[in-house]
Amino acid sequence: MIEIFKTVKKKLVSKYLKQDNLKKKRFKPRIKARIRKNKQILTKNLDNFFDWIKGAELVELKECNTDEDPVRPELDNNFRRNYGRKIYGVKFKNEIHAVMCFAYTNEIPKSVDELDKLSQDAYLQSTLRGQIVGKIAIAYTVWSKKKGGGKLIVKEVFKKIKKSNHLNRLVTLSPLTDMAYKFHSKNGAKLIQVNETTQNFEYEVQK
Repeated sequence: MIEIFKTVKKKLVSKYLKQDNLKKKRFKPRIKARIRKNKQILTKNLDNFFDWIKGAELVELKECNTDEDPVRPELDNNFRRNYGRKIYGVKFKNEIHAVMCFAYTNEIPKSVDELDKLSQDAYLQSTLRGQIVGKIAIAYTVWSKKKGGGKLIVKEVFKKIKKSNHLNRLVTLSPLTDMAYKFHSKNGAKLIQVNETTQNFEYEVQK
């Protein structure tokens, strides 16, 4: 009886091993095919990403879709363009993929109301300084519709400010959120001030 059990056991084990090997052989080509496909998709995605990064350009905009602004959608295009304020976008294949809005001041604002007042003051003072508005570029909102767009527009604006003759600081007026902290910190800015409803980060401008 014991011998019969041993024989049955050996047959069952042998059968199981054969089935397992068949499954492995059957699935091995599928796994390899899936890996190849994933590599192809990754390569294509990387190529597309670098194509758009290389081909994108910074442009000044007359207006933007304020409904897309996740930070300050309540500010209309008149606000964003009055008193020397600017709207910049990252353009690629005739589409805008990231936006950053600026005001120019001589002091660092702690709120949107202060931003409005200080940028108006700087603009009025510019009539006595050859239309040169403010010494500080205040980025008060930024958003991106494409991966890498936010980082790219910060980089391109930073280059523009470094080339400027009158701007010597790039400071943000950011909301009090972890997202804003992570975004600006990741892009090289330092937190310089925490206010009641906002926080200010500064990108060091070395000319």
